[in-house]
Amino acid sequence: MNTKPNTNQRPTFARFPLGQTYVTPGAEEALMIAGQTGIEFLRRHMSGDFGELTDEDSQENELSLKEGFRVLSAYRTAHGQTLWLITEADRSSTTILLPSEY
Repeated sequence: MNTKPNTNQRPTFARFPLGQTYVTPGAEEALMIAGQTGIEFLRRHMSGDFGELTDEDSQENELSLKEGFRVLSAYRTAHGQTLWLITEADRSSTTILLPSEY
């Protein structure tokens, strides 16, 4: 039995709770086409790596974390499809979706 830790994965420290997680049909298809799962994007999102946002949007997320507002991240799959992750203000849920599904 191999007991060596997986050094390819960095520890993820959650800056906020995700609540229930949901994936829309379009996002699920985009992830499947890219051969990826939502978990990697959820980890980035909850750790404060908000992906491809403007500086202004990143600053808005920092304010949202302090004040309890909605948090938005934007990423691209390996095939270049944009995904949004939105955590609701009350931290009850996080949804992975395509911008067109908003």
